[in-house]
Amino acid sequence: MTMSTPTLRLGLPSARHAPSLSSRTNPSVRHALVSSSSQRCAASAIRTSSLVLSFLLLLFVQPSAQQRDPVSDFCRRFGHQTAVVDNKLFIDGGILNWSPVAGNYTNTWLLYQDLTEVAESGMPQPYANLSKNATIPSVHGGALWGDDVNKRIYLFGGAYLPDAPSAHFELFAYDILHDQWDALGPPLSRDIQGASYGAGVAVSSRGEGYYFGGWLSNASVPDWGSGPPVATTGLVRYSMDSNEWANVTGPDAIRRAEGAMVYIPAGDAGMLVYLGGVQDLYQNGTTTAQPMDEVFLYDVLSSKWYTQETTGTTPERRRRFCAGVTWAEDQSSYNIYLYGGAPPPEDEPGAGFDDLYILSMPSFTWIKMYPNSTDTGDFPHHSLSCNMAPGGAQMLIIGGSFPTTQDCDTPGQWGTHNADLGRQNNNSSPWALFTPNKTSYAVPTDILSVIGGAATGGATKTAPASGFGHRDLAVLMTRKADVAARTPTRDVEPGAADDGGAGSAPALSTGAIVGIALGGLALLAALLAGGCCIARRRRAKRKAQFQQAVAPYHAPTSEMAWSPTQTTTFSSSPSPHVQVLSRPQTVPPYVGPPVELPSDTGQRQYQSGYFAEQASQQHQHVQTSMPAHEVNGLPKADVAWVPHVSMVQVSPGHQRSATTTGVSPMHSPGLQPGQQQQQQHLQQQYQHQHQHQRQQYSPATPGSEQSLSNGLPRDSNSAWSEGDGGMSPRHETYYHR
Repeated sequence: MTMSTPTLRLGLPSARHAPSLSSRTNPSVRHALVSSSSQRCAASAIRTSSLVLSFLLLLFVQPSAQQRDPVSDFCRRFGHQTAVVDNKLFIDGGILNWSPVAGNYTNTWLLYQDLTEVAESGMPQPYANLSKNATIPSVHGGALWGDDVNKRIYLFGGAYLPDAPSAHFELFAYDILHDQWDALGPPLSRDIQGASYGAGVAVSSRGEGYYFGGWLSNASVPDWGSGPPVATTGLVRYSMDSNEWANVTGPDAIRRAEGAMVYIPAGDAGMLVYLGGVQDLYQNGTTTAQPMDEVFLYDVLSSKWYTQETTGTTPERRRRFCAGVTWAEDQSSYNIYLYGGAPPPEDEPGAGFDDLYILSMPSFTWIKMYPNSTDTGDFPHHSLSCNMAPGGAQMLIIGGSFPTTQDCDTPGQWGTHNADLGRQNNNSSPWALFTPNKTSYAVPTDILSVIGGAATGGATKTAPASGFGHRDLAVLMTRKADVAARTPTRDVEPGAADDGGAGSAPALSTGAIVGIALGGLALLAALLAGGCCIARRRRAKRKAQFQQAVAPYHAPTSEMAWSPTQTTTFSSSPSPHVQVLSRPQTVPPYVGPPVELPSDTGQRQYQSGYFAEQASQQHQHVQTSMPAHEVNGLPKADVAWVPHVSMVQVSPGHQRSATTTGVSPMHSPGLQPGQQQQQQHLQQQYQHQHQHQRQQYSPATPGSEQSLSNGLPRDSNSAWSEGDGGMSPRHETYYHR
């Protein structure tokens, strides 16, 4: 239906709009008004919901097509760091390739694989539901130190991508029990810096983390500048329980990087074994390969280094390979398993290695386990990780960079490969699907054929063919480390773990999370639209009620006298053309500018607008512009204003009826009948002058501003402020937080 809109302008005769106003007193018309408002509200709610949902789809669905899932969209990973704690293999940082391979992306997730179970593919299922926010660096070529006692992993070193670090190195720790990261601050000594692609190893039984060699560059050291990378010579030691650092000198002054290091429980307190990698002889980034027939051993108790030559089937020189160690039940042999790697820069160009070697100690003999031929394998790759599964019978090899192919690295198994170190499978193969309950290492025939003994130990070859490089080694290699049991420094009982940690059930997938988020936001949009609908309906109802209340004031003249059903008292005179409510503060909305009525005299105008500051003048009666009169010697009586509801039109000769107040609307209390006649005469003069003034006013009068120019409700986005003598619109914008 077509609705007439009141153009309430101050000073305009209301009689011009009386028909349209009175038509709204019809209940059917008011119902149509509210019904139409409801229909508009429903349509607006639908439009609002559609717009919000479209925005949400653009905000979430489109980015989700670009933001891949590290599990379901996996293709390859390399340069990451790993650690095993409590039967969980944690994978942090590194570089990812999505399927199909289109570029390298930084892995910002902390994932883990539960080693107590396997997926249908035969490998441990990875999960990406652990916390890691943007304040925790995502690096490649760093180290993860696992602490089985206090249930933490520590992130040390690594190279930043794409920008250099902005602050000095500091250590970060992931709390496995509570699924949170802690910043432990930088070392007190500036000599300890975060390097990348060094050799890291954790000794959980001692509560220590070690890192040997590695590169210092603009990717790992702030304010490095444009100089070339420089390798380091020292060994960094970190004490997990005391948060203390030590910088131990290396075996010599040669700078090294990109090798591997393991811990064996030999000697009095254990020993570190370093092998492979490159040497930075000239400190200018030019490298040469570290010989693979030379290894370095570090006694953690005496802090002494030893050099030992090796024999056997020595691997080609290499870097960025990975290694793990296990030993016979009687510790008569310690066997380091080495896999993959890249050739050093100075060697003939090559793709790298896809082979598996064993260095058996104390004979220090190299043994090739895979492949059987003299070649280096079919799928060479480097920058990968090796982790021993609990029990030492299996070594999980994660990821790697494949320079000869763009194929994904077994995406159905998430780039996870399992070396069966004792060939304890039906095919006696070095490669097998992962078996969670295989917790006992058996020395394979590959080793037994060289050092003798049996699957449980009893090696007969216990010394190098050329002898030990130092006499201390002959003694240390026969001893078993005696390390006191370490006591946790915090509560690590199962009940101490909060829900959501790595030990909790797998979280929802990324798709499920996005779906829930979209559903929740859609519900929020619907609620907002519903709230808007309710607000509009209430405004429409108030508008209808408002118009119904004012309709009697503009009713056409009838032969019957009428009076308002209730009397409203104001503290100051309202305009006779402003709708009167029982609550003066609820002024009809207004979208136009403030109006200042024209005045030919200095007298106050009757038809001034009803503004907030006038309503605030409590119990102040405003005098009219008409002068006082003296009639027949009677006292002067000021003709005070009376509400417009009292100035009703009465048919000639019709007897007026009393109002609900018991006083005739046209009767002024306190006057005698003669005075009443005089009062009526004055009121007739007032009405005549009032009507004359109204006819003289025009909203187009030059110099005057038009108020309520179109009578439409004030825009909901415009607030009102009190100005000089009136109210002016004030635009306010609210931002959703």
